[in-house]
Amino acid sequence: MTAQETVEESPAGFTHRQILTILSGLMLGMLMAALDQTIVSTAIRTIADELNGYSLQAWVTTAYLITATLATPLYGKLSDMYGRKPFFMAAITIFVVGSLLCTVANSMYMLAAFRAFQGAGAGGLMSLALTILGDILGPRERAKYQGYFLAVFGTSSVIGPVLGGLFAGQSTILGISGWRWVFLVNIPIGLFALVVVYRVLHLPKVQKSRVRVDWWGALVLAIGIVPILIVAEQGREWGWGSGRAILCYVIGVVGVLGFIGIEAKLKDAALIPLRMFKNTTFALGVVISIVVGAAMFGGISLVPQYLQVVRGASPTMAGLQMLPLVLGLMSGSIVSGQLISRTGRYRAFPLIGATMLTLGLFLLHFVAVDTPLLLTMLFMLITGFGLGNLMQPLTLALQNALPPKDMGVSTAAATFFRQIGGTLGVAVFLSILFSQLTPNIGNELQSAAKDPVFQQAVALGVHSSNPADAALATGLANHDVSAAGSVLSDSSVIQKLSPALAHPLKVGFADSMSTVFLAVTAIALIALVLVLFWKEVPLRLSGGIASRANDDAAEAEKSR
Repeated sequence: MTAQETVEESPAGFTHRQILTILSGLMLGMLMAALDQTIVSTAIRTIADELNGYSLQAWVTTAYLITATLATPLYGKLSDMYGRKPFFMAAITIFVVGSLLCTVANSMYMLAAFRAFQGAGAGGLMSLALTILGDILGPRERAKYQGYFLAVFGTSSVIGPVLGGLFAGQSTILGISGWRWVFLVNIPIGLFALVVVYRVLHLPKVQKSRVRVDWWGALVLAIGIVPILIVAEQGREWGWGSGRAILCYVIGVVGVLGFIGIEAKLKDAALIPLRMFKNTTFALGVVISIVVGAAMFGGISLVPQYLQVVRGASPTMAGLQMLPLVLGLMSGSIVSGQLISRTGRYRAFPLIGATMLTLGLFLLHFVAVDTPLLLTMLFMLITGFGLGNLMQPLTLALQNALPPKDMGVSTAAATFFRQIGGTLGVAVFLSILFSQLTPNIGNELQSAAKDPVFQQAVALGVHSSNPADAALATGLANHDVSAAGSVLSDSSVIQKLSPALAHPLKVGFADSMSTVFLAVTAIALIALVLVLFWKEVPLRLSGGIASRANDDAAEAEKSR
């Protein structure tokens, strides 16, 4: 194929080689954000111990999540008004500077503040990368390339725990504390991405909009969303009905209602224009995004828990054992992308994806302590394949549902609502898990107490030199089942126990996770039902740049 033919296929004027070069910069930016979350989640306990702030580790995650979520719609709106490239480069720069600051943090309070700064950059990396791809390629051609983006997420879920475990496990690397490399690794990646984006991403200049920026909307959105995100992260520890939780609910509801009122008044100038939700395809797609986000993040967050707590895998090994899920996600996205590009039709793939996701999560509900690892991996493969067929067409359809002028705000809105759904999903499902653990482990210990083998293990454990065995066995010998409650605060104690004593605890964990996977399956089933009512809109052939150029030409012709 000649360069000329390739340019004709890309109305924005980019050759296939240029598109791949631009993609490398976009994917590096996304890789930083995706990789950062998985690396930090693996290493956070070590970091908290090093900085003498174990009880504050949740706030490090929450600070990042809040700013990343809030910044997402703001990046979308500003990039629609003033152009993508400067804001994507700004997002990379903020993220790199934030990473450097995190590297030099000497307390958990400093780290939380620097993670909040870093999150302000992360909010633009995901949504703007997808938006820029929507600018340079039409939806039909875009489907071929979006699979690469999903591959970034999949890769980060494997590489992240491996690197996180590697860095956190080293006292020093090149004279620098091992855990600081968790953040330091972002700097060369970010600088390289910045150079690539600066040199190859040449987009037409956007005529500066005279519409004012909706700063009031952004402020009130923060008032509404911040308490919701905080209670989602902290509610399990506080108690969902505690005074602090109720205060967050009230402030959140008032803030969200205030935001809706401001957006209705500002119309097109709004941060998230409400007119977009008059489009039924977009509105239902947003609801599906929220539900899928809850099922996806809720389900995926449980799989490493099972591998580490029940099967005894290290964080590094658990990351490698999740490869089937990643392979399923990548193969699903690549296959669906190629077929959408060839046929121009996408409706079948969300249906296939939602069905496979529901099936995969339901099968994971049957996973127990003694389930063969290969069978568990097969269930993970099915789940990943469902996500691959669901996520890419969902983003594509939402971008295609609205006019090209709304490319930034529509993509950002889709990302924003999926993040909200994911945050709430993880919070709810982990709460279900921890509420089930105590009674399930208690029941298993009571049942095991009738087993002569377990009775002998308890008798030997009382005098064991293993502190974990001695503590549990002494409690059980005194008929104190609550002695096993320590696993709720530190699940690693299970791996320190002898196999006979650990078995009832593992069964209790597996039973609790089974209940949660069943709840996640119900959410995935809701997504499937919603997809059944989702209408397909024919895919545009041209990208955002070409479509806007055609619209401008048509307007100029009318004015003559």
